[in-house]
Amino acid sequence: MSKNLTTRSEDYSKWYNELVVKADLAENSGVRGCMVIKPYGYAIWEKMQAELDRMFKETGHSNAYFPLFVPKSMFEAEEKNAEGFAKECAIVTHYRLKNDPDKPGKLMVDPNAKLEEELIVRPTSEAIIWSTYKGWVQSYRDLPLLINQWANVVRWEMRTRLFLRTAEFLWQEGHTAHATKEEAVEESEKMMNVYAHFVQNFMAIPVIKGLKTETERFAGAEETYCIEALMQDGKALQAGTSHFLGQNFAKAFDVKFANQEGKQEHVWGTSWGVSTRLMGALVMTHSDDNGLVYLQI
Repeated sequence: MSKNLTTRSEDYSKWYNELVVKADLAENSGVRGCMVIKPYGYAIWEKMQAELDRMFKETGHSNAYFPLFVPKSMFEAEEKNAEGFAKECAIVTHYRLKNDPDKPGKLMVDPNAKLEEELIVRPTSEAIIWSTYKGWVQSYRDLPLLINQWANVVRWEMRTRLFLRTAEFLWQEGHTAHATKEEAVEESEKMMNVYAHFVQNFMAIPVIKGLKTETERFAGAEETYCIEALMQDGKALQAGTSHFLGQNFAKAFDVKFANQEGKQEHVWGTSWGVSTRLMGALVMTHSDDNGLVYLQI
């Protein structure tokens, strides 16, 4: 690592950005707000991903994959969630380009290729997943449904920083359905504890566990559990969140099950996730004015 870095005391944000680039972890791409994760950086993410994936499977979760695109009407089904992410959504309106007759060698949107319904590029996957769960859950025997997805999401951020906040980022998102409120709350707390264990024992970063305030909760959740890590600039970084969704998404997408008495009930839900933001936490915690500090854990 080159020692020719801006010091933390001089400009913490500039120090961080320089460090990420000079350590060959990532770089800005040709797409505004998006990053290229370079081989060394991606190798670190793969190690983190592998350990988390092992922990998820040990707690009974299975991996699946759901579409990147969400029909607008489906996205709107849970109103609080849709409103919460509306300002960050990227939208697909057409499906074809054609040669621009007025600009040789250039392309234009084909006005005859307008989609019947606009598609949202997922900022999060609750809508597409809960619409799918409606066909997967019929009886109490189908529960609990414990699914995790490794994916990318798009949130149209105006101010971006490598790893910490980018328009497109990598993450995992767990989505579970349960027969009772108690089971769903237990799941939400369990996954917060899984994240805390991973960050503290695998990444060597101390965290504080707690609940978000009502104004800070995930849009559409009843409660949001979180882990926060203190960075070297004295600011807290949200390192992972786990949401108790209540029955909000189950009611929005009519996900019901027949209980042991044969009565129809809405399921109880959770969702939880960590992202490549953890790479930023790793850099800011285990670095100094000379660059990355290597630890043998």
